[in-house]
Amino acid sequence: MSFLVSAASRKSPLLRWAVGGWTFFILENTVLSENRTYLIDRLGDDQYHAVYGTCSTLASVSIGYAYWKIRTAKSIPSSLILWNKNARPPLVHLAVAWTCFSLGLVMASQVAPKLQIPVSIASQNGATQFQVRCPFDFSDKHRGNNSSNPFDTTTVRGLERITRHPGLWSFGLIGLGQSLMAWNVPLRIWWMGPAAVAWLGGWHTDSRFRRGMGGTLARSYDAQTSNVPFLAMIRGQQGTGCWDQLFLHEIKPLNAAIGIAASSLWILKKIR
Repeated sequence: MSFLVSAASRKSPLLRWAVGGWTFFILENTVLSENRTYLIDRLGDDQYHAVYGTCSTLASVSIGYAYWKIRTAKSIPSSLILWNKNARPPLVHLAVAWTCFSLGLVMASQVAPKLQIPVSIASQNGATQFQVRCPFDFSDKHRGNNSSNPFDTTTVRGLERITRHPGLWSFGLIGLGQSLMAWNVPLRIWWMGPAAVAWLGGWHTDSRFRRGMGGTLARSYDAQTSNVPFLAMIRGQQGTGCWDQLFLHEIKPLNAAIGIAASSLWILKKIR
């Protein structure tokens, strides 16, 4: 964002607040998790988690306070204003924001049980009957892979095809969508924070797991997946047919449709 603002505006406390909270959050998580073994040996497991929790809480509070400072600021330097506060964002921004929102909400929706239409049609003895069923399909196992072991981490399926960290990136993509509709630079930078957490946090987690710190990352699984969404699929790391397999067999369609609908309604609200 530095190319958007003048040298004087870069000294604005609003910019420091926008960057500071998220930077603190990323750094404290990185430092404490990277030195986890050493700190537990020195402090003990309970004390380590107490320190970790305290630092994460302070970082989260600073992030929330930064947002409040930016939203309630009485004046913002003109060089930090992208467009009028009450104006509609540019159509290009809205289109990309809708894409980010939709991807983020679709990924988040897959965590819930598979939704289904609560009324089905059955045929018995030549007669058509309507049957009422639960709107949640708790029996859905998403057997999109052909592995006899559904928990085999060397077999990639579902959201794992998109990214190794779907929880982080669903949050990050929603933040990116919101940042594209922000009318000033500090607010835009603040909303980019979740994507920075997903990118850097995901990268650091992968790095630790590759070194056997706090978990493991199987080589075959690592070779077929990526941290950045869709990168492994675009590179062909999952072979041919991975797109069809994901969208036709492994995604919960009604959940995804509700996520896209929610994204569309949010964008339409901004257009009006």
